[in-house]
Amino acid sequence: MNFDISKMRNIGISAHIDSGKTTLSERILFYCNKIHQIHEVRGKDGVGATMDSMALERERGITIQSAATQVKWKDYTINLIDTPGHVDFTIEVERSLRVLDGAILVLCAVAGVQSQSITVDRQLKRYHVPRIAFVNKCDRQGANPLRVRMQLREKLGLNAYMMELPIGLEDKLEGVVDLVAMKAIYFEGADGTDMRVAEIPAHLMNEAEKYRAELLDAVSNFDDQLMEDLLEEKAISEDAIIAAVRKGTLSEQFVPVFCGSAHMNKGIQPLLDGVARYLPDPTEVKNTALDLDNEEAPVELESTDTKPTVALAFKLDDGQYGQLTYVRIYQGVIAKGMELYNTRARKKFKVGRLVRMNADAMEDINEGVPGDIVALFGVDCASGDTFCSGGLNYSMASMYVPEPVISLSIKPKDRAGEAQMAKALNRFTKEDPTFQTYVDPESNETIIKGMGELHLDVYIERMKREYKCEVITGAPQVAYRESITQSAQFNYTHKKQTGGSGQYGRVAGIMEPLAEKDYEFVDAIKGGVIPNEFVPSCDKGFKKAMEKGSLIGFPIVGIKMTINDGQYHPVDSSDIAFQLAAIGGFREAYTKAKPVILEPIMKVSISGPTEFQGNMFGLINQRRGVIIDSTDENNTSTVNAEVPLSEMFGFSTILRSSTQGKAEFTMEFLKYGRVPASVSEELIKHYQEQQQRA
Repeated sequence: MNFDISKMRNIGISAHIDSGKTTLSERILFYCNKIHQIHEVRGKDGVGATMDSMALERERGITIQSAATQVKWKDYTINLIDTPGHVDFTIEVERSLRVLDGAILVLCAVAGVQSQSITVDRQLKRYHVPRIAFVNKCDRQGANPLRVRMQLREKLGLNAYMMELPIGLEDKLEGVVDLVAMKAIYFEGADGTDMRVAEIPAHLMNEAEKYRAELLDAVSNFDDQLMEDLLEEKAISEDAIIAAVRKGTLSEQFVPVFCGSAHMNKGIQPLLDGVARYLPDPTEVKNTALDLDNEEAPVELESTDTKPTVALAFKLDDGQYGQLTYVRIYQGVIAKGMELYNTRARKKFKVGRLVRMNADAMEDINEGVPGDIVALFGVDCASGDTFCSGGLNYSMASMYVPEPVISLSIKPKDRAGEAQMAKALNRFTKEDPTFQTYVDPESNETIIKGMGELHLDVYIERMKREYKCEVITGAPQVAYRESITQSAQFNYTHKKQTGGSGQYGRVAGIMEPLAEKDYEFVDAIKGGVIPNEFVPSCDKGFKKAMEKGSLIGFPIVGIKMTINDGQYHPVDSSDIAFQLAAIGGFREAYTKAKPVILEPIMKVSISGPTEFQGNMFGLINQRRGVIIDSTDENNTSTVNAEVPLSEMFGFSTILRSSTQGKAEFTMEFLKYGRVPASVSEELIKHYQEQQQRA
């Protein structure tokens, strides 16, 4: 096999909304000769792009090409994975990062590090993804890449250094100074395709020397030879600098910063060189799987084609050709006609059609190599499944999937839409683990759950477009929880005597609040007063009782149950008797333990022109919000706050109208917090009325 894996890169582009990710992806495809003309993201004024990026991202999120595209740059093969910037689609980002080896963190030269950049950076750190930074939009008024580099250090704690300096800024942006080669690069021709390398302009020479010295000083920490040469003031070769930067980047101890403007076609080719030079190939990334046959012991995978196959299905797409499953191969190869085993579903399947996705089309291939990203047709699986061959039973460590915080009831407008709605829900829940659906046993309504209003809106819109199914939605419901504030004893006897054998079980113990986990069970029974075979029955009963609290009927969390006494009857005791005794004991203690209602608290970040800062503060205060901090930079205010989710419905409309459409906000789940007494009374009253009606 004549494939050189060291020349392969799996990278993603991640950024805050409206930093120019989509524009940058377009340019990368263009310079790698994947597309033959550049398409603009709609909305030249910067307002259009943010707003339409949602519809666009979703419409593109459905199209096949944005998921994974393979391009060739010089003699390197780059698999480019598009990740959405919006926090409601966290799972898309998580799932992409799971299979990436490196990333380009895109930042806006004017806005710098924004709230979403912080979230994305946290995700990159969680998966240990080495990154290079690209400061985009250097052609915009107020652009300052050097300030953005300082923010990378201060706000994200990254060891960031300039690899390039811009030649001119704002509307005078002409090119970049390469601090490694100490040359100026100009991008000429209609689409910036002609790169002209020249001497550094005299007026920039001092600055270039200053930043090059800074860069050399920083990377010398990764290479002893380079450090010695620096101290002895010897000439340092380009290759030595590149090797040291690469070493620092791969160890996540260094972040090279590039700059340019994707929109003006400046600085993209050197960025691609940076990807090839500094980001890892698949063999340089440590990947582990869990051996399911050996108590989930971690096993390190090797990117070789001689070992049995291990691959991860990280994204599903239902296109016009049926279900397409994107797979990242970690070990071994996937060939046509080969038999693979899905370790979650415990099913074997044959690889039928195998394709490689390209920007403009898909090409059929006969085999995929280690480190490659390919797609399979017609495989029935869920997102996050692991495929193995050769008798392995491994599972790739699964992604972090946050719990949904908001739910809506939906019903089709007409009878004809019922089948279509079921079809759509079935597909969406398979594709997106954070989107869940169930039928409420009491009201018989179909409920959908997700990460935010926007998340659910997008799926409702997709049902309409893709499945021609219009639905009527109920009021959004917040996923409340119930918990307790103090300890309480219980001592409950369940006995029931009917003809024949009866039921008997007594359970006693203590219920306590628990901070870290939702539930813990402690068996402190001595002397066999409850026989061993009935102890799990008590645990089962407690879990059952936690499904629905008595205050407002929501699940109960944060409870530690200890059983320390009880009684059984040699004939009348049974599994069900002890389950019922545990449920009775739980309810007895719960009423005494001062139960409270908890609600999801969201981390909300609003940014807009400073003149509207007062309005932004006001909007948060009206919503029981707590302002954590606020910063002002370049006439832009960013306010970070913690606000209960129940107060955030319809917020985007109100924010737009009170800031002339100039402010935007992001929101993500932070924690559960106690509901104030007044709100709590209202919720309990509403629940009791519902119960009476039922």
